[in-house]
Amino acid sequence: MQKTHFSVIMVIGAFAISSTFVAPLHAQPLSFATSVQSAAGLAKAGSAAPAGVAKAGAAAANAKIPPVRRNDETLLKFSPLRSAKAPSKTTSSPQYQTWMSAEIADAWNAGFKGQGATITVVDDFSSSRFITGNLGTGSQSLRHGEWTRLEASMIAPSATMASHDFNSGRTVALAKTGLNIANLSYGMFAKSGYSLSQISWSAQETSLINYATNGSAVVSKAAGNDAVAVGASNKAGNTDYLNVALVGTQSALFVGALDRNGTTTQKANLASYSNFAGSDAAVQRQFLTVGVRGDLTNLYGTSFAAPIVSGYAAVLGSKFTTATPTQIANRLLDTARTDTINGYSASIHGRGEASIARALAPSSID
Repeated sequence: MQKTHFSVIMVIGAFAISSTFVAPLHAQPLSFATSVQSAAGLAKAGSAAPAGVAKAGAAAANAKIPPVRRNDETLLKFSPLRSAKAPSKTTSSPQYQTWMSAEIADAWNAGFKGQGATITVVDDFSSSRFITGNLGTGSQSLRHGEWTRLEASMIAPSATMASHDFNSGRTVALAKTGLNIANLSYGMFAKSGYSLSQISWSAQETSLINYATNGSAVVSKAAGNDAVAVGASNKAGNTDYLNVALVGTQSALFVGALDRNGTTTQKANLASYSNFAGSDAAVQRQFLTVGVRGDLTNLYGTSFAAPIVSGYAAVLGSKFTTATPTQIANRLLDTARTDTINGYSASIHGRGEASIARALAPSSID
């Protein structure tokens, strides 16, 4: 049997890394872009073509499509060099920063800092792409994953931080004890129109989807920066199939970005770039927003919304130490605020703006 090698480009900003997927096709080697677009055409041609070509068309139509893994870095500022030090987490006592919601300082003062929880950040920790930003600790140039990990650790300074390079494709390991949280500030993209059964997942994404489905970890997923509904096609005609796969799972949260941390007197708006909940009621039930103050940090995008919610989940877990990931996810959803958002709509903002104060307020958790 001949095998066709699909060359896949993992796009990270303006740079690309090439990798190879192998599919058992009786056809000539195709590039990834060509194979995605031509599989259906081959199948259609099969009925009128010789037997060998017909078989090739059927195989192409049934081939699994490997999506492209990428961060959306179009909103970010890059540096040619990395800072001398890339902290894995905060090393001093927690310090409130102006990009944060004021509610987090109250949670810390009450003793809830994420202790007992593990946040595993699945992101880019190995590329040569360095982003310039400042989370209040001085200007630095770090990789995307180094930024998202640092941000989550600043929200939940006593949580255990773990890093998983998303270029590996390997199964994501969870901590054996305590609350597990997985932060996903990336998407898995392919041409729109495929069913999930046609998508070829790596062991990495398979494990993450299973954790969300089984309730083994809170999965905090950046909603995306295409200004479309979660699961919809973007302007390039691509869909984030990782978003699609997480819809309806029991412990996954989609996190959109607001332009500020809203209050009842200074309400927030959905950031112009942020994906939104859309008309799917299942997505609306899983969708949260938080303020992303890129005007203060130079770090824009839902990539920097998801780590805040990951931190909130860890902080919440440090109060409700026996709560399951599903209980933690549901508490964050059930206590979200709608009165701090301009023109709140479930189809745009889902459940509303995450409120760690409201989530911590009850004495028990359902």
